[in-house]
Amino acid sequence: MSQPTIEARLQRKFILMSNDAGIAAQLRAQLPQRWQMVETLDLGSLGGFQDILLHRFIFLDLDTLTDAFDPQDAIRQVRMEWMLNVPIFCFGGSQDERDQARLNRADRFFERDEVVERVGQFCHQYRWGE
Repeated sequence: MSQPTIEARLQRKFILMSNDAGIAAQLRAQLPQRWQMVETLDLGSLGGFQDILLHRFIFLDLDTLTDAFDPQDAIRQVRMEWMLNVPIFCFGGSQDERDQARLNRADRFFERDEVVERVGQFCHQYRWGE
């Protein structure tokens, strides 16, 4: 396993797990300078747990459910399989979906339109390293 460089650790990036191109475009438009949004529905495609730790937080769309992706599985993978404490901010979803995500240890929950307003706040809050 290769060790991440200091430069890699200081990069400002987060993960978006959603198949909603509209939300992705809105979030991208709100990103502060030097921030990068990494879109995926497969955390394993980003590498191992050490690669996930290079991201400051995860935005997870609870409305995204496909044959190959279940948002609850993504939360369980981060929390139970990899035992990571990367903040997971969920948006959308029914009350039942949110309750299940709470049980799986997701951190906070927002409405779909609210997540776009919050991205700047979270980028500011997690801007450490400078």
